[in-house]
Amino acid sequence: MKYARLTKEQFEELHPEFTNFLASQSIDKKEWDSIKEEKKEVAEQELDIFSDLIWEGVLTKAEYLEHFSKNHIFLFHCKEDYIDSMVLKSLVPEVDFLTKDGLQWLTDNIFTETVEILTGKKNYDKERNEAIFDLIRQGTILSDGQLYNQINTIMQ
Repeated sequence: MKYARLTKEQFEELHPEFTNFLASQSIDKKEWDSIKEEKKEVAEQELDIFSDLIWEGVLTKAEYLEHFSKNHIFLFHCKEDYIDSMVLKSLVPEVDFLTKDGLQWLTDNIFTETVEILTGKKNYDKERNEAIFDLIRQGTILSDGQLYNQINTIMQ
């Protein structure tokens, strides 16, 4: 398995897609039920293959990622061969970016000496989608890029 198996909730959400996936292999509901009962390892393989297909599609489309912690916000723009990053750091320890008040504080203080903004660029050290998946495993989430683009526009 290249990525990770989808959760039960994700499988439930993707039930129509999973049904189509099985149908593409000429597996109907009756046969799937039989496979689950009599060939558990084959059922497990099918779940893993489907999970990888879904992850591959999601990661290929991924363009922006975000990770929030108490005093840092990590913003990523995933390009084809490299990833651009911005790190917003509060130099005031009491500020908590995980709260509404902390985000309001950031808005009010972004141009002051109490906020440090670092930028960087890094070539992927492995295949692009695997590198993005590693970031997701570390708590980064997919984003629409709105915050990244706002900060990027301000800095230019």
